[in-house]
Amino acid sequence: MKILAPLFILLMAFTSVKAQESNKKVVYRYKKYEKFDFEDLVIEGETGNPGDLSIAPRYQRKFKNKLPYRKNFNAEIRKGVERVR
Repeated sequence: MKILAPLFILLMAFTSVKAQESNKKVVYRYKKYEKFDFEDLVIEGETGNPGDLSIAPRYQRKFKNKLPYRKNFNAEIRKGVERVR
């Protein structure tokens, strides 16, 4: 335990010094101009017609309704009207 306390204090001191050093402002510089010569690029492959693309029809799954089916809601409509009065 006596050894861990000084080690912890030293660790905290080094991390605080490192944190102070990391507050320096960083300046990024990018290239202002770069020239690309596209005629020297060689692209291998085959050309295809846009008609070659096709989309397969997707199977649409039908789900069961888990809510019970009711033909009328007269009781709820009456309760709603009574609340308005």
